[in-house]
Amino acid sequence: MGKTETETETRDPGDPGARLSTAPREETAVGGPVLGVTGWIRWLWRQLTSMRVALLLLFLLSLGAIPGSLIPQNSVDELKVRAFKDAHQTLTPVYEKLQLFDVYSSVWFSAIYILLFVSLIGCIVPRSRQFVGQLRGRPPGAPGRLTRLPAYTTWRTEAGPEEVREAALALLKGRRFRAHTVGNAVAAEKGYLREAGNLVFHIALIVMLVAFATGQLFKSEGGKLIVEGDGFSNTLTQYDDFKSGSLYSTDDLAPFGFRLDGFTGTYQKDGPQRGTPRTFEAAVTYSEAGGADKKAVIRVNQPLVVGGSKVYLIAHGYAPVVTVKDGRGELVYQGAVPLLPIDNNITSTGAIKVMDGYRDKNGKREQLGFQAFFVPTFAGAGKGTMFSQFPGLDFPVMALTGFHGDLRVDSGLPQNVYQLDKSKMTQFKDADGNKLAQRLLPGETMTLPDGAGSITFEKDVKEWASFQISQQPGNGLALAGAIAAIAGLSGSLFIQRRRVWVRAVRGEDGVTVVEMAGLGRSESAKLPEELADLAVTLNEQAAPTAPEPAEEPAEAGEADK
Repeated sequence: MGKTETETETRDPGDPGARLSTAPREETAVGGPVLGVTGWIRWLWRQLTSMRVALLLLFLLSLGAIPGSLIPQNSVDELKVRAFKDAHQTLTPVYEKLQLFDVYSSVWFSAIYILLFVSLIGCIVPRSRQFVGQLRGRPPGAPGRLTRLPAYTTWRTEAGPEEVREAALALLKGRRFRAHTVGNAVAAEKGYLREAGNLVFHIALIVMLVAFATGQLFKSEGGKLIVEGDGFSNTLTQYDDFKSGSLYSTDDLAPFGFRLDGFTGTYQKDGPQRGTPRTFEAAVTYSEAGGADKKAVIRVNQPLVVGGSKVYLIAHGYAPVVTVKDGRGELVYQGAVPLLPIDNNITSTGAIKVMDGYRDKNGKREQLGFQAFFVPTFAGAGKGTMFSQFPGLDFPVMALTGFHGDLRVDSGLPQNVYQLDKSKMTQFKDADGNKLAQRLLPGETMTLPDGAGSITFEKDVKEWASFQISQQPGNGLALAGAIAAIAGLSGSLFIQRRRVWVRAVRGEDGVTVVEMAGLGRSESAKLPEELADLAVTLNEQAAPTAPEPAEEPAEAGEADK
C-alpha cells in the first residue's frame, strides 16, 4: 500500500528511502548552498587571479589604448583637442562623458590597469611558491609499467644492474637532467626553465606596468620653439607649453640650458623624392649648472641627453626678419617672426604683433597686427599659386595684410601667438578703398596708408627649430621589462619539460633487462628522438646488447612425431 504525500514529507531524512526521493530538500530549494561573505570573497579572488581573467584584462587594456591613439588627448596637445571639439559638436559631449580626451587618466582605464596589476600578482605569487618547491624537490620515481608511456624502449645486456644505473645517472646528468636513483631505476627531469620563463614573462608584465605608472606620475614634457641665435634655460617660464605627471615637482627640473647656433636642412632637388629632407640637424651649445659650454648636434631620433632629460628635434621652419616704423619714421618693432608650416614644402603662416610703442599720425596709441603668409620658394608671378614649390630657401616671398586697433592681448584670455584676434581690429585700406594686402620680396617695404607707417621684409631670413624636452623616469625600466618579457615568452614557448626513467633489473636468466621511457609535460615531437639518442649512447657506452640465447634442440621423440 502506497504512502500518502504527508507521510513522504515527514519522512526521516536518515531513511534510505528519503535519500532516493526526487523531491527537493527544503534547504536547497532556494538555489543551492549559501557561500557567505568570506566564500564570495574567495570566489572573486580566484576568478580575478585566474589566467583567463588576466588575459581578458590585458586584452581590455589593449582595446582601451586604441581611442587614446586615435582621439586627440589633452595630455598631448590641447590645441588639437580644441579643434576636434569645434569640428565634432555632436560627438564631443559623448566623448567627454566617456573621458576619451583623457584616456590614460580616466577612471575606467585606471580600473582595468589596477585590476590587471592585482591579477598578475595573484597569479605569480602561488606559482612562484610552487616552482620553488619543484626546484627543491626531486623527480618522481619510475611508474610501475614503463610500457604505458608514449616513448619507450628496452633491451637486454650482460652488464650488471648497478653498473647500468650508474652509467645512466652519469649520462643524464651530463645532458643537464636533474637525476637521482630511486629503487631499481634512475629518475630524471629536464626543462624547468619553461616554467621559469613563464614566471619571468608575467613578472616582466608587472615591471612594464610599474614603469608605465612611474612614467605617468613622474614625467615632464615641454616644447620650445627657438630661433637661430636664441637660447633656452630649463625653467618653467621658458617653455611654450609644459605638462607633467601628478607627482612631478618643478623643483625636479634639471639645471641646464642651450643655444641654437644654427639649423641645417638640405633637400632632394629632383626626381620622385624631390623635397625629401637629406640633412635635418640643429647645432647647439649647451651647458649644465656650473659647467663649461659644450657643442652638440641634435638630429631626428638622436636627442641631446643632458641632466637626466632628453632634448628632441621635432620641427623646423622659417622666421623672416621684419622692421616696423610708425608715421614719424621711428622704429617700433624689429625681429625675426617664426611662422608655422602648413605643408611639406614649408608654406607658412603666422602673425606679426606690434603691441607697444606705436602711435598713429595723430600721436594716438594703437596696436598693429599683420597676417603673414610666407613661401620659401615662390612659383613666380602669374602662376596662380602662392604655395611653396620647394622647402629650401630658393625664392622667398612674403604676403602681408595689415590691421590696426586693439590686439586684445591685455584681455586676460589666452591667445595663440600665431593668430590675430581681429574682433577689435580694422584692416588698412589703400587709396581706392580696397583692403590693403601686398606681396613682398626680401628688402621690399609695404607703406601703410594715411601716414600710418611702414613694414619692411628684411633680406635676412632666419630659421627656427622646435624642441621637445622630456624627462621619462620609467623608460629604462620599461625597456628592461620588454626584453625580459620577450626572453621569458621565448623560454615558455620553446623549452619542453620532460621526464626520463631508466630501469635496470636482473632477469630470471641472469641477464639484465634495461627499460627506458620518457614522458613530456607538454606536447613535444622531439621526445622520442631524444630518448632514442639516450638509449643508443647508454647502449654503446655501458650496456651493450646481450646476444640472444640459443634455441634448445627439440627432443627426439617430439621430432619423430
